[in-house]
Amino acid sequence: MASHQPHDLLPPYDLLIVGGGINGAGIARDAAGRGLSVLLVEQDDLAGHTSSASTKLIHGGLRYLEYGEFRLVREALIERERLWGMAPHIIWPLRFVLPQTHSPRPAWMVRLGLFLYDHLGGRKRLPPTQTIALDASAYGDGLADRHGKGFVYSDCWVEDSRLVVLNARDAANRGATIATRTRLTAARRDGALWQATLADDAGTREVTARVLVNAAGPWVDDVLGRTTGAHGDSAVRLVKGSHIVVPRLYAGDHALMLQNDDRRIVFAIPYEGRFTLVGTTDQPWEGAPGKATISDAETDYLIATVNRYFTRGVTRDDIAWSYAGIRPLHDDHAGKAAAVTRDYVLDLDAPAGQAAMLSIFGGKITTYRKLAEHALAQLAAVLPALAPAWTAGAVLPGGDLPGGDFERFLSGLIAGYADVPAERLRRLARAYGTKIHAILDGDPGEDFGGGLTAREVDYLVAVEWARTAEDILYRRSKLGLHVPPETPARLAAYLAGER
Repeated sequence: MASHQPHDLLPPYDLLIVGGGINGAGIARDAAGRGLSVLLVEQDDLAGHTSSASTKLIHGGLRYLEYGEFRLVREALIERERLWGMAPHIIWPLRFVLPQTHSPRPAWMVRLGLFLYDHLGGRKRLPPTQTIALDASAYGDGLADRHGKGFVYSDCWVEDSRLVVLNARDAANRGATIATRTRLTAARRDGALWQATLADDAGTREVTARVLVNAAGPWVDDVLGRTTGAHGDSAVRLVKGSHIVVPRLYAGDHALMLQNDDRRIVFAIPYEGRFTLVGTTDQPWEGAPGKATISDAETDYLIATVNRYFTRGVTRDDIAWSYAGIRPLHDDHAGKAAAVTRDYVLDLDAPAGQAAMLSIFGGKITTYRKLAEHALAQLAAVLPALAPAWTAGAVLPGGDLPGGDFERFLSGLIAGYADVPAERLRRLARAYGTKIHAILDGDPGEDFGGGLTAREVDYLVAVEWARTAEDILYRRSKLGLHVPPETPARLAAYLAGER
């Protein structure tokens, strides 16, 4: 039976945030660290949609220079090394090879773009661009055409869904309430407060808040529609991006940026040791937001790109996994989906004497922290005595590695846990950083395969809001690519208490 809790039993929250993707989690962390009372609600799992379906890059966005997005690229480049320093366990540098074979852009144009990329954002730790002869460099290994030159530049990799969870965890550590599997069903203004109705498996409840933050991603318009009296001056444009995961296409730890004749960019990135991640596409999404899957046309496009560039061809049978996400981009009325801006717009609706609402349109993972700062700056007028910004350089949970040196940290673990396979230690260190001892110290319990133990599962449930086998195998980790076929069912039974 549904339960109903009168809203006047609880004091109002300063912020009610709708959406547990990277922007919602980032705003929750920033706000909680400034002493605000925060409730974040997410209708599914944290990073359950767009924020776990990215290309998993912390990058400036080299191709955005072509569209004149200099402000966005500069902000993202500045954030790139900052985020790496905040979370060196889940973020690390990558070298990207950009072959000029099959390029629709002249070499001088690419080199000019890379010069700007090197100097626009205050790069300090990442190495600069270099020019190589593909036939004389190991960077050319595996390419079908090694004639001519290529360029090698730097960006960073991120475990995207873990970035979301760690922001939510830090927010909770600082006093925020994180409620997953909880949906905002309605909200209305009552003077200076929002009266909001929330629904979860236990029923419905009422809460009040001074500010409603609409960080619902693809559902941003849907939330506006459930909010009486709210309006937005901006619009969202939904674009689907899809990826495939195939057996490793080439040796080396570098990624490749592949240029197609239609001027689209496709990345090939080392993934989970044995695989290569290939993506992304840009397809307009016309339907209601929801769970997206890759289409046959997108699959064919990515396979054709692989087969054009690499000596090792692939077919549909080689695809180990695919995923797709719907990007909630700010509608700037660009003709092509690929040209739609990746910049963000913060739309503040704050009538005099009334509760405020801030809606988030657009954005990308790399700029989430700066977006959160800008969001709090916008809300300063309606949240008096707001504490100053603090997140720049503040490490995320597990990110306090000595000297920020992951390999040195891992070496210490290998020496200290001689009975644990080194590859398992590497996976756990990448996932949990200095929080790894919560997994390693104590009875491991049941072994579900692939190095996943009951102790780790219990930790993910207790500390990271995991509830289902999919949460654990494909968002808190990517063990779904490595475990035996029976693991998901065994794990589901364990989570349901069926020992």
